[in-house]
Amino acid sequence: MKTIFEKSCNINGITLTDEVLDADFIDEKFKRQGDIGLPLLSELEVLRHYKELSDKNFCIEKGFYPLGSCTMKYNPKVNEVLASLDGFANLHPSQSDKDCQGALELMYKLQNALKKVTGMDAITLQPAAGAHGELCGMMVIKKHFETKGEKRTKVIVPDSAHGTNPASAALCGFEIISVKSNAKGQVDVEDLKSILTPDVAAIMMTNPNTLGLFEENVLEISELMHKNGSLLYYDGANFNAIMGHTNPKLMGFDVVHLNLHKTFATPHGGGGPGAGPVGVVEELKEFLPVPVIDFDGNKYYRKYDLKHSIGKVRDFCGSFGVLVRAYAYILMMGENLKEASENAVLNANYLKEKLKKYYHLPYNVQCMHEFVLSGEDLKHKTGVSTLNIAKALMDENTHPPTVYFPLIVHEAMMIEPTESETKERLDEFVDTMIKIYNEANTNPENVTSAPHTTPVKRVDETLAARHPDLNFKE
Repeated sequence: MKTIFEKSCNINGITLTDEVLDADFIDEKFKRQGDIGLPLLSELEVLRHYKELSDKNFCIEKGFYPLGSCTMKYNPKVNEVLASLDGFANLHPSQSDKDCQGALELMYKLQNALKKVTGMDAITLQPAAGAHGELCGMMVIKKHFETKGEKRTKVIVPDSAHGTNPASAALCGFEIISVKSNAKGQVDVEDLKSILTPDVAAIMMTNPNTLGLFEENVLEISELMHKNGSLLYYDGANFNAIMGHTNPKLMGFDVVHLNLHKTFATPHGGGGPGAGPVGVVEELKEFLPVPVIDFDGNKYYRKYDLKHSIGKVRDFCGSFGVLVRAYAYILMMGENLKEASENAVLNANYLKEKLKKYYHLPYNVQCMHEFVLSGEDLKHKTGVSTLNIAKALMDENTHPPTVYFPLIVHEAMMIEPTESETKERLDEFVDTMIKIYNEANTNPENVTSAPHTTPVKRVDETLAARHPDLNFKE
């Protein structure tokens, strides 16, 4: 049984009367005995509070974001509008194929677009992000060799690789073998030959690599690997540098993942959503996770009958809203995808040439979409480290670049301007970097104590990792 009673309260001299449901079937110990304790605020005050909090966050709409390892390019707002259309946003993924032909058509055409830009023969859209795509690709490679009855237990990873590469391969049970970089910052072919044994399943490479340098010997590496019966995995994190100019298939790769958030302008960071489609050559397409999207000439449908499928790697068909955004970007750009890569490379080389006069450039050659400076000389001379430079940039309405990566460059700063930025913005960044350099030489204490203007000032970067507080507190 339940009864209704009236409860009155007085707010600012005004008496309010509410009807309150007294559910006598609920145990008394679960019922609130006093006021709920919520602050009595107007809607306007609440809105101002959260708007103020949001203004404290840095985003690409507020300033320059040259984050080298993450390609923080601008996401056009039209993509957001299209992804929020009712037919996309409110479509339930469990509906039958006949009720979601539009969504399936979009995914099918996105698969075809990604096949064209990568050169691959088949695509899965399921993986949730780049690292998830790596894991999916390595699962495909592992099952491929298992079905052939070959026991291959090792995966080769360059010493400059993204940290997710060895992690993804290790999760699949592979032993990780590191291959050294040569004096040019590229894979040392002679070292590769010395570690290439019959039990090597694959090599995982990024091209251009994490130094922003194109691997000149990629075709020789491909020939060596295939002659050994091994496969080549392409980490597509730096694909933004080569769209329309070349592709992983031409380089000899067998499996590739793409980061839609890095290359095709979809949301990035904050834990998701993301998307990391995986493409494979003809020999491997039966190993992809199911379903893949297919077309029989009359209708689009989810195809499940792949002979050697590794199974599902994500619920439903992946992050559909992100796929809508990527497809919209591809349609909007068209042939200009090639120009986007050209501008990304141009912008990076422009910054490199301007800044190498002040900061040490370990590899003084033409770069691709990003480049790596070193603050080692400045640190020895003034005591100002790369971390200090990164902190100082935060006072200048600029997000710091990736620092201390790749590990083969001491005091590394990996800078990627992307194609989104104007020459005026690049010049502002150059001026800012020169300002910090000069200040490091004349007033280093001001740099080592930065940032001074951000909502949160100097923090201990390692405290949370070394002393995590795992106790839940009310």
